[in-house]
Amino acid sequence: MNPYLAILILLVLAGLITALMYALSVFFGPKNMSSKVKQTPFECGSYPIGEARVRFPVKFYLVAVIFVIFDIEVVFLYPWAVRFRELGIFGFIEMAIFVAVLTVGLIYVWKKGVFEWR
Repeated sequence: MNPYLAILILLVLAGLITALMYALSVFFGPKNMSSKVKQTPFECGSYPIGEARVRFPVKFYLVAVIFVIFDIEVVFLYPWAVRFRELGIFGFIEMAIFVAVLTVGLIYVWKKGVFEWR
């Protein structure tokens, strides 16, 4: 069996499911959107109040990016911890350098005041 055959089957199935969902939405979706009532968004039993486009402070995004960076650190620490004995002192030094660089980054971000919510 060709090793690329499984990928081809997956792509074909994904395309078929996508086409099926699109066709179902065209056939069973709303047809007449002419009235104002049908065009208003309705969520959880209450009508929307205010603007839909609210500007969030940049702090939210900074904290999210920092979380992703340190979450990826944990992803790299787990396989290292599993193979700690096999890697020996070289693996320990490599991971110590990795953690040190991330710690310097964390200290820098902390000193810049990213975590302060004023």
